[in-house]
Amino acid sequence: MASEIELRLQKLGIELPKPAAPVANYVGAVVAGNLLVVSGQLPIGPNGITVKGKVGANVSEAQAKEAARLCAINILAQAKAALGDLSRIRRCIRLGGFVNALPDYQTIPQIVNGASDLMVEALGDAGKHARYAVGVAQLPLDAPVEVEAMFEIS
Repeated sequence: MASEIELRLQKLGIELPKPAAPVANYVGAVVAGNLLVVSGQLPIGPNGITVKGKVGANVSEAQAKEAARLCAINILAQAKAALGDLSRIRRCIRLGGFVNALPDYQTIPQIVNGASDLMVEALGDAGKHARYAVGVAQLPLDAPVEVEAMFEIS
């Protein structure tokens, strides 16, 4: 039986992908007590990184926001792989967003809203979270966005 979270995702037309393999020496997610920490996820789709580059140069704000949404979908895919069932998620505690942007780029929080909005759509009120959103000089695989997460679980 599908969890409430998975039913919400189905209504949004979202099918969780197979979780991406780590690109270095780390694991996709760690369970510690009642916490699930998901490593930073990139906007990886079926054919690799969906958009590459720097926001404000060759990546638009709209493209970056959509990339952040895909990062959140990939976070949920990692969560399902780690937990076996998304119904174990009690709430999203925190999201952390990194945006590969020009030094003077100002609307980084709006880009990370792509991930935040998806969490609330998927988890309802339990998706409301604390957050940070920072601009950085570069990200792995030339991704424009990377998002990490922490959840309370049962």
